[in-house]
Amino acid sequence: MPMFGLGMYEASSGSGGVAEKAVQYALSKGYQLIDTAEFYGNEADVGMGIKKSGFDRKDVFVVTKLWDNGYSRCKKIFNRSLKMLDLQYVDLYLIHSPSSGQVVETYKAMLELKQKGLVRSVGVSNFGVQHLEGLESAGLPTPSVNQIELHPWQQKSEIVKYCREKGITVMGYSPLVKGQRFDDPTLVKIANKYNKSTAQILIRWSIQHGFITIPKSGKPNRIDENMKVFDWSIADDDMAVLNSFPDKSCTWNPCKMPWTG
Repeated sequence: MPMFGLGMYEASSGSGGVAEKAVQYALSKGYQLIDTAEFYGNEADVGMGIKKSGFDRKDVFVVTKLWDNGYSRCKKIFNRSLKMLDLQYVDLYLIHSPSSGQVVETYKAMLELKQKGLVRSVGVSNFGVQHLEGLESAGLPTPSVNQIELHPWQQKSEIVKYCREKGITVMGYSPLVKGQRFDDPTLVKIANKYNKSTAQILIRWSIQHGFITIPKSGKPNRIDENMKVFDWSIADDDMAVLNSFPDKSCTWNPCKMPWTG
C-alpha cells in the first residue's frame, strides 16, 4: 500500500469536473493511491479519472468506504460503488465509521466480498480501541487498516499504539487540519525555517510518524506541492515541538463512541 495519496473528500463531482481532473492530474504526477467513499459522491469521477489517466489498474491503489452499516446494505452499496468506479475490484474497502452500529455484520459482509476477489483488503475508519477490541472479541480477522484523523493537533496516541501492536496499518486523514491552522505562529515559524509551506510541514510530520497520509486538493499547484515532502526531513527538536501541540479536532470524532456491536 502506498504511503501517500490523494484524498477526495469534498472534490466536486461532474463529467470533466474537479474530482475527475484531480485524479487524472495526481496520477500523472506520481500519486499511486486515491481515497474516496460512498459519502463523497465522486466514485464515478474517480473511476473516470483513472481511466483517462491511461495507467494500468494494477498501478493505482483505490480505497472506498461504506457510509451507513448493515450486512445487506454493504453488499448493495459495494456493488453500486464498484459499478460507478468501473473497476474489477477495490484494493481497500473500509467501514467509514462505527456510528450506525451493525459493525460485526457489516465486517462479515466485507470479508465475503474479499473471498470473492472483489475486495483485496478490508479495514475500518474512525475506530477507537474499544471498537477494534470489539471486532477481536467477535472472533473476526484483524482489520488491515484503521483510517483516522491525524495531525499535530489530533495524534490519537492510544489508538496508534494499539494499532501498531496489533499489526493494523495507520492511515491518517485531514493531515492539513482542513486548512484551519495554517496561520498558527509556531507552525509558520517552523515552515519558514525549512523554507517550506505550512502544508508541507504538516504532511511531512505524518510521513515521519510512518502514517499513510492522504492530503486532499483539486488544484494542480497544491497537488504538486503536497507531494514534495520526501527529499527532506524535520529535525527531532522541531518534531518534538509539533508533537507538543494541544489536542483539538478539526472534524467529527466517532472514535469516542461506545462499542455497540
